[in-house]
Amino acid sequence: MTQKQQTAPAADTESIEQSLYQKRKKIYPREVHGLFATMRTLGVAALLGFYYIAPWLLWDGRQAILFDLPERKFYVLGMIFWPQDFIYLTMMLVVAALSLFFFTALAGRLWCGFACPQTVWTEAFLWIERKVEGTRPQQIKLDQSPMNAKKFSRKFTKHFLWIAFSLYTGFTFVGYFTPIRELAMAIPTLSLGPWEWFWIIFYGFATYGNAGWMREQVCTYMCPYARFQSAMFDKDTLVISYDEKRGEPRGPRKRGVEPQEVNLGSCIDCSICVQVCPTGIDIRDGLQYQCIGCAACIDACDDVMEKMGYPKGLIKYTTENIMEGKQTHVLRPRIIVYALILIGIMVGTGIGIYNRSALELDVIRDRNSLFRETGMGMIENVYTLKVINKDIRAHEFSIEAEGLSDMKLNIPNKRVYAEPGSVVEVPLSVEVDPEKLEKRSSEIHFTIKALDSDLATTEEARFLGPGPGQ
Repeated sequence: MTQKQQTAPAADTESIEQSLYQKRKKIYPREVHGLFATMRTLGVAALLGFYYIAPWLLWDGRQAILFDLPERKFYVLGMIFWPQDFIYLTMMLVVAALSLFFFTALAGRLWCGFACPQTVWTEAFLWIERKVEGTRPQQIKLDQSPMNAKKFSRKFTKHFLWIAFSLYTGFTFVGYFTPIRELAMAIPTLSLGPWEWFWIIFYGFATYGNAGWMREQVCTYMCPYARFQSAMFDKDTLVISYDEKRGEPRGPRKRGVEPQEVNLGSCIDCSICVQVCPTGIDIRDGLQYQCIGCAACIDACDDVMEKMGYPKGLIKYTTENIMEGKQTHVLRPRIIVYALILIGIMVGTGIGIYNRSALELDVIRDRNSLFRETGMGMIENVYTLKVINKDIRAHEFSIEAEGLSDMKLNIPNKRVYAEPGSVVEVPLSVEVDPEKLEKRSSEIHFTIKALDSDLATTEEARFLGPGPGQ
């Protein structure tokens, strides 16, 4: 065995170790303008605007969106949801998952490129970075320069703004679970509870770390979606692709020179598509799992093609079938199935929420005794009614019972007052003449009605007795 053959395995091992433990190289995404950049900016503004403004909005004098975990009440506009309404949250999560599958199968990683929180907050942090440190070349030059007063002041300003923005993000997050106005008044006096402090700092730190430092590493290494997205792709899925037939062989040339004149393709090898990529990949190497589908390379390449006088679309949204000269199909089995299931669940969830009763009644029998005989010879069952007022207004309710002849309802007050979002427990008992009982277990019904509206509900219960002839 020669010395060269002996050293080859060692060289391969060294290269593998370098790829695994190589220090991360900072990516400096170049600012880009165009159709998709405008769409992404509008999306970021809309999503961040909703996130930061929504907890400050009021509805009937209270916070419009508030998830009050200690009280187990979830306020969404004019509705109050309870833990008993958990099914609606489950259905919304199913809709979100199916929507992700549907749009991924249809148009690739639209979620990642335009709506993912990691993308949205990273765009905000990049905007701050550009305002403080300048353009991509200026940022690179600043990082390569030795530490001085100018570099320190810019780095300090950038990180100060990042941290302030992150802490406000954490503050807003907690504002969805603790009334945000109370939260704002408590911060100057440092009178927040330990959990509020913890989540403000934790969520702020996560935002600062993910959007300021880790950035593309979250998408490349931490996000599981990048790993299984290919299972939802097919040859008709819209993806960002480089037209290799048109672009190759690539090479530089002067503006206005036609590709055929210099025996080159349309790609001038300017590498701007690489410079604008937030994950640092070269789309000309083919579709890669690191691509988040932000379409920055499309805007950048179209701008270059326009300046060169060439047709746009060297990099574009297309399908594998189109790139191979075949016919593509938008309506295909998986798209139709996803769409039908998604529409069905959304319609069902909407109908369920629309028809959701704002009043709920739970009937709990006394478990200490099945029944007891009163001094007058009557059979008595003891119950506790839980009246849950899910409405946004307070109501006074009347309580009635029916199901057995001549049954008597023993209750301190047949009218119950319930504040909005409150649970009122009403102890009561029902007496029945044993001669009226035809079986050991009989069905009865409790009905509660609001005195000031048509709000009402009925709940079934069982009345137990000794049975006939006993």
